Amino acid sequence: MLLAYPFRVLVPRRAASEAVTSTVVTLLLLAGAFDLVPTPVVIALAVGAGATVAGVRLSRLAGPGATGPPPRAAGVLLDAAVVTAGLTAVVLPLAAPGPSFAVLVGSFAVAVLAVGGLRRLPGRTRPSPGARLRRLVESGGPAVGLALTGWLLLPRDALPDPARLVAALALGGLGMAALDAFAGPRRRSDAAVCRGGVLLTLGGLVLLATLVSAPAGRAALLAVPPLVFGMLLVAVGAEAAGDAEPVPPVAAAWPRAVLPAAMLLLAGGLHLGAGRAPDRTSVVLALAAVPSLMVRELLRAGEATITERRAAHRRRAAGGVRHRAAQPRWLGRSEPPPAPPASAADPAAPTTASGVGASWPSGAAWPAVDRRPVPGGGGPGDRAALLDALATIGDVPAPTGALLLVDLHGTDSVGPTAREDVLAEAVHRARAVIAPDDLVTGCTGAGFAVVTAAGPVLAYALGTRLLTALSPPYPLPGAVLRVQTSIGLAEVSGAGPADVLRQAELARRRAVQLGRDRVEWYDAFLEEQLVRRLDLERELPGAVARGELDLVYQPVLDLADGQPVGAEALLRWRSPVLGTVLPAELLPVAEDLDLVGELEWWVLDRACRQLSNWSVGVRELWMAVNVTTRELTSPDFVQRAAAVLAAYGVPPERLVVEVSEPRVAADLSTVVARLAGLRSLGVRTALDDFRAEHASLAQLRRLPIDLLKVGPELVGARPDGQPPLIDVVVNVGERLGVEIVAEELESPAQVERARRGGCRYGQGFALARPATAERVEAYFEEFPSASR
Repeated sequence: MLLAYPFRVLVPRRAASEAVTSTVVTLLLLAGAFDLVPTPVVIALAVGAGATVAGVRLSRLAGPGATGPPPRAAGVLLDAAVVTAGLTAVVLPLAAPGPSFAVLVGSFAVAVLAVGGLRRLPGRTRPSPGARLRRLVESGGPAVGLALTGWLLLPRDALPDPARLVAALALGGLGMAALDAFAGPRRRSDAAVCRGGVLLTLGGLVLLATLVSAPAGRAALLAVPPLVFGMLLVAVGAEAAGDAEPVPPVAAAWPRAVLPAAMLLLAGGLHLGAGRAPDRTSVVLALAAVPSLMVRELLRAGEATITERRAAHRRRAAGGVRHRAAQPRWLGRSEPPPAPPASAADPAAPTTASGVGASWPSGAAWPAVDRRPVPGGGGPGDRAALLDALATIGDVPAPTGALLLVDLHGTDSVGPTAREDVLAEAVHRARAVIAPDDLVTGCTGAGFAVVTAAGPVLAYALGTRLLTALSPPYPLPGAVLRVQTSIGLAEVSGAGPADVLRQAELARRRAVQLGRDRVEWYDAFLEEQLVRRLDLERELPGAVARGELDLVYQPVLDLADGQPVGAEALLRWRSPVLGTVLPAELLPVAEDLDLVGELEWWVLDRACRQLSNWSVGVRELWMAVNVTTRELTSPDFVQRAAAVLAAYGVPPERLVVEVSEPRVAADLSTVVARLAGLRSLGVRTALDDFRAEHASLAQLRRLPIDLLKVGPELVGARPDGQPPLIDVVVNVGERLGVEIVAEELESPAQVERARRGGCRYGQGFALARPATAERVEAYFEEFPSASR
């Protein structure tokens, strides 16, 4: 049996082994610095302790409880890398004939094993070749600066100049790579922590090989901190990478720029203070930083040139528009059309059925564009007029303006003639709220576009007015049609016309995803979210068949005695492309792709199978699984649940089915029937995400449930000084015979408030973190006398 996973309440216990190791290493370094313990002994003991602690932690990833082949393979390789680094450092001081060769072989083995482990680690990102090149160029100068620092500080008598130069270059490259890991765009990810730990470990080995032969033997102690803490970071980052929540890229630029410069200034000051003049190698290294700086500036100049050429192209295109607009033209044709009727020149006049051609009011401060409608709105002529208008706005020195893409939902249920009538009425309503100088033009088959010269705030206000104007029902012959509206807004601020149109389309799609009848404003983060969403939609189908799903389990404890009473099964998607995806991001995509049923039945099957495996040593613990109301209300849910329980021989009372409270109101009667059916089997039921509102308390009396799960917001004191709402919930629960579970408890104070408030059970990071089945089972075995 592996060592029990430290689930306990306080963070110090979870990091107890690392804290003890750090204290021991610090004491050993002090003893070595004062010549109380020989330097080789200090190195052997300190590095041995760090390698042992890191190796034990990594062995859990390599054990049979690892979550799938990739994490297990990563654990095996990283464990081997840490052990190899520890052996190399321990044996190196004793290898007097050739320490440099010994560390070369050991470091090469560590690097090969670590790279293999990092490539298999969940959550690892794959930057594009362009991003890698840019990162290499930007890191070149600081890396050379660190190499120069190493050249100036490394002892001259320890190694010959060529070996000293190689060591300095290695330290510079490894140091800058570690800075990029700890301060780069993915610095908050556990995979970056693991990578930085590998780099620190390799840097420590290089330092040890260089300093172990120095006349002042105690200098070798400087290699111990990066070695020990590097190995510990490898273990901590690798273990947490599997369950880490994905985080957006956020770079910390100043450490990568300031730290190398500060270290170089310090090294230069010490070098000159010792009365040494700069040697030839120092000058060469200083000059070596120039090429990378030149390449970086050339890249920036190239980007600026491309931007300038695009702007010039827009100016030429806009000039062509002005030239062509000197005479009235028919969109999509080069020859002039016959003169339009008088009504076409009146912006308030009724349009034809399509009604969504480019429409410019007379006297507007826009380029002259024919105002007659294009039959079948949304054609190429509409797009050309829209792009021309956007190019004209973007050509001014300080462009201001916005594009609003308006999409109408619900017109598919009527015929094409009625659909055009609805679209024409929508355009007529839009013209009633836009400014006289704004453009209305066709862009999509079920909507239109508005180009306005107003700033972003006023453009957003225009979008809300459009929502209000377009929301009333549309009268049709013999019927009334109600539609929903989604509006995407993008600023015209120097970007190309096609870019503005793309940004507005992304914002419109986001408005659709968030429920329609809303205005969404484009920003760069929105684009990242949409790209991520597209990746999820592409990769999720087939994830069950490919074996990419996984379960972790979070223990539930009795708050009175701290004994475990059950666990909740939590879904994780271990995507080889996207990393670990959590349910909060996974389920909305699954709902849109109609895959929720497939995922939830997989979770129920896997959870019951695990529960049957736990039957030998932990007989009375229960397992909770989450289901959506959509699956719960399916006609055969109770029968299928009974079949799964029977297949694995699990007693029904050991299964808890949880349903989220905010969603049950939509089909309350069916939910009540299904929950009653589950209880008739002996299955226990729970209501999750409970809110202490009047409506929630009223429907609570109708729901046949055994457990009620509340969040920490109900446990804490209220701002108005009133007693916590948990008092009301507990009183209601006692009258209904329902036990209260306080979830998401993240601090000992919240745990104590939940216990004092009358909650019987508790769940959260402050009590026990989610982990694999084997680690949870090991944790359960810490309580052999527990009554479950």
